[in-house]
Amino acid sequence: MNKTFSNDFSELNRRGLFHSVFTGLAGIGLGSLLQNDSLAKDTSWEPGRGITHFPPKAKRVLQIFCPGAASHIDLWDYKPELFKQSGKPLPGAENFSSFQGKNGNLMAPPWEFAPAGKSGKRITSLLPNMARHVDDIAFIHSMQSKTNTHGPGCVFMNTGHVSEGFPSAGAWTSFALGSANDNLPTFVALPDVRGEPPNGKANWSNGFLPARHQAVMLASHMNIRNLKLPTEISADEEKGSRDFLGFLNNSDAERNPGDTSLNARIAAYQLAAKMQLSAPEVSDLSKETKTTLASYGADSANNLKASYARNCILARRLLERDVRYVNLYCASRASGVDGLLNWDAHRTLKSDYERHCPVFDQPTAALLDDLKQRGLLEDTLVLWTTEFGRMPTHQQNTTGRDHNPDAFTVWMMGAGVKGGISYGATDEFGRKSVEKVTNVWEFYSTVLHILGFDFDRLSFYHNGLDRKISDVHGKVITELLA
Repeated sequence: MNKTFSNDFSELNRRGLFHSVFTGLAGIGLGSLLQNDSLAKDTSWEPGRGITHFPPKAKRVLQIFCPGAASHIDLWDYKPELFKQSGKPLPGAENFSSFQGKNGNLMAPPWEFAPAGKSGKRITSLLPNMARHVDDIAFIHSMQSKTNTHGPGCVFMNTGHVSEGFPSAGAWTSFALGSANDNLPTFVALPDVRGEPPNGKANWSNGFLPARHQAVMLASHMNIRNLKLPTEISADEEKGSRDFLGFLNNSDAERNPGDTSLNARIAAYQLAAKMQLSAPEVSDLSKETKTTLASYGADSANNLKASYARNCILARRLLERDVRYVNLYCASRASGVDGLLNWDAHRTLKSDYERHCPVFDQPTAALLDDLKQRGLLEDTLVLWTTEFGRMPTHQQNTTGRDHNPDAFTVWMMGAGVKGGISYGATDEFGRKSVEKVTNVWEFYSTVLHILGFDFDRLSFYHNGLDRKISDVHGKVITELLA
């Protein structure tokens, strides 16, 4: 039958009906495939348009990271039994060997734990300024890691994977939300004046996400390279060169629509041009009052403290200009002397932490004060993280502690978080997480939830898999939510 189908149904017989129906279904299927193919090639679309799965509680994140495995049992996780049994063997683990070898007996923290806030939460007396924020913090005392080595541990805490090459939480946030300020990066990493953390830039990598989602490094002690126009080039010449480069880049992008690295380079150059004006303004701390500088400790005679304080102020300035994710580091990678440059106190815990805590305490507390006073905590999520914990025993022949991936503390505060609570618990000595044991994947599933995303739906296809920061282990910790 070669008749063309018409609106006159009286001319349609049984064979013609089936022929037309199947032809129509094939057309629908082909149309669907072509539509999917065109969407796949449309690299201009991605989740990063500020559109969320459901209404968010937070629209930006500050993540404070203390590399070196800051000790939970010396800072946040009060264990009365550890004080009582100090000097005795750890029951059932008298000959236990950890990362650096055999352990000695139980060792109490060298400082008292003082009750703070209306909740009476006890934290170390070494952090008197942070003590005023405990009623706003949700402590997670039952975190565990998959590794007891610093480099993989930091990368795991930042990306959900122990190996390099995976996107960091900041990159996932950039991918999910996109920019809220066209003149500044979406994701910024603020390394400590002492250097980068273990495994360096892998901690803020874009991994397999498009290159524009990696962090831009910025710090108060670090000049942004190539920001100023060379004196021998006029503004008109620079603009003409930039316009011509833009023409070439866009022409190339049209010929290669699937090249995400090219699109990322184009976006990076465009952002760099805008940052020539915006970056000097945001990093100019001379506009801060003397009172503000003093409250952070930026005027301290302790150069490490003053430098970290200036980074804290810079973090606030970035957040109030709607940078989506700010990674703020307090300390750096390990040095030849344990605990000198970071929180890795293998041999001399007391002197190491009496050096690190004053650097961290006042500037961080002032940053949280400032965010609250400016109303930024209403839509900013604050995270405090480290890569793993420490043993409740001392290392043999030392007064320090070895690595402990089986128990450590992290915390959240700000938008969407129920303050003044403690989630999970370690055993009586802080050796292992035993109640409501959690992990990095559940931590970031909760972060994504607060940002308005279903962790199971936020994915990126890579090497045959729909990759997620939660891997296959995600779960929202609902007890932390306000």
